[in-house]
Amino acid sequence: MRIAVVVLIVALLAGGALVLARQSSAPEPEPQPASRSSVGDPPSTPPVATGPKRGGRVIDVDVALKSLELIKPVKIKAVGDFTLPMPDGKTFRLSEHHGKMVFLNFWATWCEPCKEEMPAMERLWRSHQGQGFVMVGVSLDSNPKVVPPFIAQHKLTFPIALDAKMDVANTYGVRALPTSFIIDREGRMTALALGPRPWDNDAAHSLVEGLTR
Repeated sequence: MRIAVVVLIVALLAGGALVLARQSSAPEPEPQPASRSSVGDPPSTPPVATGPKRGGRVIDVDVALKSLELIKPVKIKAVGDFTLPMPDGKTFRLSEHHGKMVFLNFWATWCEPCKEEMPAMERLWRSHQGQGFVMVGVSLDSNPKVVPPFIAQHKLTFPIALDAKMDVANTYGVRALPTSFIIDREGRMTALALGPRPWDNDAAHSLVEGLTR
């Protein structure tokens, strides 16, 4: 017997994510903390970055991952391809962006933590678009009609895709919103974030610059 879809909205400790409980056959991800022993604990002291510089910033991907408190997967492997419709009638296909760093963000219009991080995401996108960097926000709203007004209200310019049935979200094992996946130029998942992040700080810019070199 099928289990009815249930969406539970709870605070995910200090990360501020909204948790989704939904039946899925997708395997649970095997994340490995990059910088802390528990989700709610802030880093003790900022790491000292070493490495080449670009735009006055030191570029060190590992340091950026730790500073942003991102989770590194136990095994680095290629992510699954997908094609999703977009509000403007076009489609977004992940494999078409092979060779670029992809910032894949799952969100919904009713998700307050998602709204919290989107202005920073927009600033990151505007700073690096056209430089081997792709950002796509995948909406999990069950009613796609609510997405275009949201895009207009928040003046979002990065690509938005629609996953109303959560097919791609379930394939990727998404259990909380927002969830962001960092995919390198070879199409491999480098890290993921559960909950909002300050995506326009030096660490975020260094992460993009390091992975698009």
